[in-house]
Amino acid sequence: MNRFKVKNAKRRRRHNRVTRKVFGTAERPRLCVFRSNRNIYCQLVDDQAQRTVTHASTMEKEMREKLTNRANKDASKEIGKRIAQKAVALGIKQVRFDRAGYKYHGNVKELAEGAREGGLKF
Repeated sequence: MNRFKVKNAKRRRRHNRVTRKVFGTAERPRLCVFRSNRNIYCQLVDDQAQRTVTHASTMEKEMREKLTNRANKDASKEIGKRIAQKAVALGIKQVRFDRAGYKYHGNVKELAEGAREGGLKF
């Protein structure tokens, strides 16, 4: 089996284990992060209503024009600020951070710091 498939399978198991414990509500949704080799995505999820409240990613038109490299720490920080801006506009100030089985390091850490700078509290 390919080592990248094994690595992703382990991450998915960690993600499922953490997601059972981290539960989002309407007042405090779950900030879920996904990263690929080329982009980074995040969304606010209300698990009670089973819906996505808002999302942000490097695939958005403004971000594609603004960023030259969409998979580095600078892009992650911008996405964190963007999701915080959208959340504050909806009246959300607190979230639960779901790192989706990724280590709290690098791009995931920068996204969290950007969200904190934007006004979100975890």
